[in-house]
Amino acid sequence: MSKSFAKGSQKSRAKSGGLPKLPLLAIGGACLVAFAALVVVTSLKPPPPPASAIGGPFRLVAQNGQEVTEKDFLGRPFLVFFGYTHCPDICHATLFEISEVLRALGPDANAGALFVTVDPERDTPAIMKDYLSNFDPRIVGVSGDRAAIDPVLQEYRIYSKKAGESGGDYAVDHTTVVYLMDKNGRFVSSFNLSRKPADAARDLQRYL
Repeated sequence: MSKSFAKGSQKSRAKSGGLPKLPLLAIGGACLVAFAALVVVTSLKPPPPPASAIGGPFRLVAQNGQEVTEKDFLGRPFLVFFGYTHCPDICHATLFEISEVLRALGPDANAGALFVTVDPERDTPAIMKDYLSNFDPRIVGVSGDRAAIDPVLQEYRIYSKKAGESGGDYAVDHTTVVYLMDKNGRFVSSFNLSRKPADAARDLQRYL
């Protein structure tokens, strides 16, 4: 190869900008790597709590005195609400709304509701039976001793605490959410009662 040809080749590469392109390629590659890393980090956000995070096994006593477990509700969707019979307003109103939804479904609809007391010291099966006689008969009220109730409160993420206790007269602050469980006993979502009973019934109908 002649020296003149070599020099000409070097000048040609310099004029074409071949060498200055290398830093740009390196920068582009670094940006691509950084973008890929950002996508990976973004995709690693904590997932929402699994449906199994709400609900679980229980063994309590219904208002008719019979023992019931979560297995007695399998095969039908059901609503779950926690409250107590001495509640001045919210519990009664919520159970009335649940009754209206069940009635809108019709008497033959295979759906139900579970009312769990947060005040087992006062809510005996006999008290629960008298209280629930005012509502749809498909609402099952359950009670038990404190050792049986507390694990259920934890399984359903329910806050409950006595307030203003004076002897036997007290209120109970508690979570008032209504849960929808499917026919396999799995948590679906919280259930909106702030709508017409017919609309809520149509929503529940989808899980029959």
